[in-house]
Amino acid sequence: MRVVLFAESSLIHMNGVTHSLLQVLRHLEANGHETRVIAPRASRLEPIGRSAGAGPHGSELSLLRSVGMPSYPEVRLTFARAASLSMMLREVSPDVVHLASPFVLGWQGLRAADHLGIPTVAIYQTDIPGYAERYGIPAAQPVLAQHVARIHQRATLTLAPSSASIAELRDAGVERLRLWARGVDAERFRPERRDERWRSRLAPNGETIIGYVGRLAPEKQVEDLAAIADLPNTRLVIVGDGPSRPALEKLLPGAVFLGFLGGDRLAEAVAGFDLFVHPGENETFCQTIQEALASGVPVVATGRGGPVDLVQNSRTGWLYKPGDLGELRARVLDLVGDRGKRRAFAIAARDSVADRSWARLGDELLGHYRDAIAVRQGTAPASILSSDPAAPVPPAVVPGKRWKRYVALGDSLTEGLCDDSRQDPGQVRGWADRLSMLLVRSDTRAGSDGDGARRLRYANLAVRSRTVEDVLQRQIPQAIALRADLVTVLIGANDLAETGRHLERIADRLREGIVRLKESGADVLMVTPFIAPWPLLRMVNRRTIRLAEELRRVAAETDSLLLDFTRDPDRVDERMWAADRVHLSSYGHRVLSYRAAAMLGVPGAGELGALDALMHDDAPEARISRISTPAWIWTHARPWAGRRLRGRTAGDGMAPKHTALVELVPRRTLQHLPLDTPD
Repeated sequence: MRVVLFAESSLIHMNGVTHSLLQVLRHLEANGHETRVIAPRASRLEPIGRSAGAGPHGSELSLLRSVGMPSYPEVRLTFARAASLSMMLREVSPDVVHLASPFVLGWQGLRAADHLGIPTVAIYQTDIPGYAERYGIPAAQPVLAQHVARIHQRATLTLAPSSASIAELRDAGVERLRLWARGVDAERFRPERRDERWRSRLAPNGETIIGYVGRLAPEKQVEDLAAIADLPNTRLVIVGDGPSRPALEKLLPGAVFLGFLGGDRLAEAVAGFDLFVHPGENETFCQTIQEALASGVPVVATGRGGPVDLVQNSRTGWLYKPGDLGELRARVLDLVGDRGKRRAFAIAARDSVADRSWARLGDELLGHYRDAIAVRQGTAPASILSSDPAAPVPPAVVPGKRWKRYVALGDSLTEGLCDDSRQDPGQVRGWADRLSMLLVRSDTRAGSDGDGARRLRYANLAVRSRTVEDVLQRQIPQAIALRADLVTVLIGANDLAETGRHLERIADRLREGIVRLKESGADVLMVTPFIAPWPLLRMVNRRTIRLAEELRRVAAETDSLLLDFTRDPDRVDERMWAADRVHLSSYGHRVLSYRAAAMLGVPGAGELGALDALMHDDAPEARISRISTPAWIWTHARPWAGRRLRGRTAGDGMAPKHTALVELVPRRTLQHLPLDTPD
């Protein structure tokens, strides 16, 4: 496997993100995978360019120009041109792109990978919006949160290190989430590293040593340690460096500041603590807590974020209420004054991380890479796309099954609105028409000519502006009368646009129709309604995601297939959408057709879709149809609102384009792309 890894910070500045990235590179090298790291340059001595030389653990290194933040030069901002990043990715042709705590460079790398159709795995590791308040700019928090959510929603998969992080991202609307914690080097960090000579130098009178390890920066809230700095018979030892160090040295004059430590020196220091304290409230994981536990050191930490998953109350340490420094002091006093309790907590602490090796976490990561590739190819099972592992998973189609009569039901999306690629004026195609051609092509018998192929009969009963009730009352009875053995149903967006419609009621009514189709002998593929991820449509978008969960239940109860397009990574690609910001472009209709084909077991649908997208990349229909928001409101939103006020719809007086079954025969020639053959 070839992997490109985007690092948001320089590799020479050690922090939690860099440490994790180096462990990933070590595991990839040990398992024979090729890697390239794209990272900011932090020193003028480092070369710039696509071939900056050999990187850590057998990787190739590409370094980009960057600037440091004025108050924190170790944090680098890199503004690379999309064309340059695309060129780097084309050179490597990676199977997957790994985005380590993406924000600026990671966002640019994500866009470049999306453009080339490369799957991405984003690692959520830094609570950047939470940092805004700590750095005195709380007004920036909503904007930063929106940007972070946009990054992770667009990534093929997002890996979060803790249950708190997953909940936070899910609340922000991010889907395709997976839990991926962090490993710990239990060989380096172990109780046997405890050195009494080291302890006697720092605590010559036998004081109880209270330790902290981490960056000395506002987001770590190290100043909260002032609440325990005056405890009798204790010595506060602080390991780390950062912009807050001068102020902290004044605030905590009795503390010992050891500066940055790494490797065995760090392991010796951590093992030498009697108690580890971490007050930061913006930790997505907190690797230093895990290293303290591995060293057999009890922990007192805030009960928010990553520490909640790591510290077991009254077993390996204590969690205190965030912001309650009185409780922090009380919890530390409890352990300082009870050596027996500290000893019992220390044994449990070591045991709690015994199975968290980097090798095991590295193997998990490789599995996530493979899942991301499957998602991008459109061959991923529903369980991968679900953000709720406990949710019911609809059944898979029987491999190799053939259908004779396919009928498509729905509204404007299934009718094919805005897909006028290679059509006569006023005519549209759409994803269902394209799917019918994929089905008939996949059904051609090897070694026979066109006359020897099995025919497929196809009808499309969809009409723009239709609702679930229209499908129930008109389209489903017609499909049954046509003796359909395969039916696709994409409906519900117009129901969602009407206020007061309960999602459960919409799903239950649709379930009634699906049951009738199943009883008639038809296989059913349901496609969830979906909305473009534009800010003005955010409320409707949230309702589509909730309706998708209801339809997942319906699919499981009726033994139907479900294509949940609300969780598809391509949905956020601007090329997917037409100028009206509501309907799919020709590019989007092609993508959806291949996703549906993969769900129906069409051989090679995912690979064929990727090839099709590549071959159409420079076609006019693949260009982004972008107009200003005022122009969109005047051109598209205003007429829609006007029709609603008059009680009319765009589909009034319109009939389906294929009310009778049309016989399709595949063209067996290489001069046509799979879906560009006229019906």
